[in-house]
Amino acid sequence: MNLKSKTYRFILSGGGTGGHIYPAVAIADELKSRYPNAEFLFVGASDRMEMDKVPQAGYKIAGLWISGIQRKLTLKNLAFPFKLMSSLLRSRKIVNTFKPDVVIGTGGFASGPLLQVASSKGIPSLIQEQNSFPGITNKLLAKKVNTICVAYEGLEMFFPKDKIRLTGNPIRKDLLEVKNKQIEGKDAFKLKHNKQTLLVLGGSLGARRINQLIEANIEFFEAQDIQVLWQCGKLYYDQYKPYNDSKNVQVHAFLNQMDMAYAAADVIISRAGAISVSELCIVGKPVVFIPSPNVAEDHQTKNAKSVADKNAAILIREKDLDTDFQNVFSELITNEDKQKELSKNIEALALVNATNAIADEVEKLLKVAHLPSSQRVETPSS
Repeated sequence: MNLKSKTYRFILSGGGTGGHIYPAVAIADELKSRYPNAEFLFVGASDRMEMDKVPQAGYKIAGLWISGIQRKLTLKNLAFPFKLMSSLLRSRKIVNTFKPDVVIGTGGFASGPLLQVASSKGIPSLIQEQNSFPGITNKLLAKKVNTICVAYEGLEMFFPKDKIRLTGNPIRKDLLEVKNKQIEGKDAFKLKHNKQTLLVLGGSLGARRINQLIEANIEFFEAQDIQVLWQCGKLYYDQYKPYNDSKNVQVHAFLNQMDMAYAAADVIISRAGAISVSELCIVGKPVVFIPSPNVAEDHQTKNAKSVADKNAAILIREKDLDTDFQNVFSELITNEDKQKELSKNIEALALVNATNAIADEVEKLLKVAHLPSSQRVETPSS
């Protein structure tokens, strides 16, 4: 059977945050390059950002009426059983109509009902877990799917060992060459070549506590002879844009040239979302992680700790910023050997072929898709 000559149908489900959406799009792009005639359908939560981001990437998307259970008591939880039932029925209709060969989930609430339906029908399925500590949706799906692609070692405590494939997280291809583009990167932002550059990242929406930290330390950075390239997020831009008038500070709502921003940086301060961590491993620059303590199951702290424990980054918790930040940062920015050590160690953690590796696993499942249905459910992916 010549897989390359056939037309396939893929459903990809995941969303709620960019950390679930962009990996799904990257996987779809790779599969599309391998199978130009393939048909793709994304499934997401009807009121979340994937409903805009996926069409912008060129793919069709169907929405489910679904959301997660709130961790604290709230009236919103009363609607959850109805949303779940609605989403399961809608997912069944989507699967029956589209007839996918393989279903791929990248996490988020919407992937739960869709993968549940697909696996119950014996359709080969794969989930991609971005974090070092899995989300509840993927943990619930683990026993039902064929393959689980992960970005961190040691997830056997959450997933069946024989299903795990260590692939890494899909990342943008333009990040692979940033280490050789520092001059080009600094020129792109009109930065000075004789100064060290601090890149500050809080995500596209911004991180309030990181923004407060940078604002409080503008004079400290000036005293350290540091120039600051600061992505404050679109929610905070009006508040912080006056600092564009400060010496050696640039404030941006969003950095569209992320490859050039990474290239320009000597040191990076960042949140610790799974995709950000994976990108920073590829970039190979010294990183200070300030994880958000407000995400589900404290994922970001666990992501950052998994890197910091290998002496590949520095972790400072939000509660320790006031007491620890200036001392830790001063020691890093003045210690070239420490910077080189962190760069070397974080780069050693990079999994540069993640998207290809995940697509390879999907190709294995395409072979499973053509087995009799009675043989599909317990068929391993390798």
